[in-house]
Amino acid sequence: MSVTLSDIALLIDADIPNDAGSIEIEGLASLESAGPRELSFLSNPRYARFFSTTEAAAVIVSKKTDVPDSLVLLVVDDPYVAFLKVLELFNTRSSHDIARDIDQEARIHEDAVIGDNVSIGPFAVIGRGASIGDGTIIGPCTVIMKNSKVGMGCILYPNVTIMDGCEIGDRVILHAGVVIGSDGFGFAPHGGRLQKIPQIGTVRIGDDVEIQACTCVDRAAFGVTLIESGTKIDNLVQIGHNVRIGRSTVIASQTGISGSTTIGSGVRIGGQAGFAGHITIEDGASVGAQAGVTKDVPGKETVSGYPARRHAEELRLEASLTKVPDLIKKVKNQEQRIADLERYVRQLLDHNSD
Repeated sequence: MSVTLSDIALLIDADIPNDAGSIEIEGLASLESAGPRELSFLSNPRYARFFSTTEAAAVIVSKKTDVPDSLVLLVVDDPYVAFLKVLELFNTRSSHDIARDIDQEARIHEDAVIGDNVSIGPFAVIGRGASIGDGTIIGPCTVIMKNSKVGMGCILYPNVTIMDGCEIGDRVILHAGVVIGSDGFGFAPHGGRLQKIPQIGTVRIGDDVEIQACTCVDRAAFGVTLIESGTKIDNLVQIGHNVRIGRSTVIASQTGISGSTTIGSGVRIGGQAGFAGHITIEDGASVGAQAGVTKDVPGKETVSGYPARRHAEELRLEASLTKVPDLIKKVKNQEQRIADLERYVRQLLDHNSD
């Protein structure tokens, strides 16, 4: 694929030098790796050091960026947003790479309801009473069990599993290996053994949610595990039974959320964070990577560390820890001086008693 720089400038509303419009762009790359027929961008000033070595044909920059005159520049208000538009222009991946039409190797129960323009890949299984909305694409080997509902315009990648009775909204994207509605982790001690607690609830996922590869969302013990519209969840996240997650929350990889935790709207959660059960994270809060959250977090509060505490407090504690080795040396020195002084006093007392 090749696009002229003038066409790209028109797409992102940028001016370019008159003699540069005919430059052919064949791909996109970072500043440090771009070749002479590739376009790059700068949104983070820390990468400005690569201006002197980049071979990029042109660079998208902001109006405030100071760059060498030798580079061909596309100047915009927001380089990152502009680069996303160009990425979409060069995006050759299609949702129909996952499945196109209904493959003859798919297994669809006679009581399932399939909407218009649905694509289902080979070896996918659609169970009794399941319903699939118009325009949804279901990848190979995906399983949608009985009485589950998938909305319109969804994309389910290969090997997704939606257990019985779950409900998926419109335009939801579930990446490979996602499991929706597996049993919650519920056991009760009884007679010296752990007795399984039946998990008879369901999972409900709102519109425009994206859940990435190998994430699990457990069904409720009773009632519903809920993920509201617009939320984005990374790979390898565990969401326990009866968890409720608000709108437009972002959860990074390897986070674990214990049962009956409530997470509000607009919350930001870093990778490998862990949440105890039965706590509430209020709207707009931020949780740092690897934080261990053991109690409620107020709205718009930022917490980090283990156990999680206000981020400013955690930074002070971290700074104090760097001083501990010197403090230990000082304490040992003081202990030695005190011991020497005590020995001197004893000798003085012994001398006077003689």
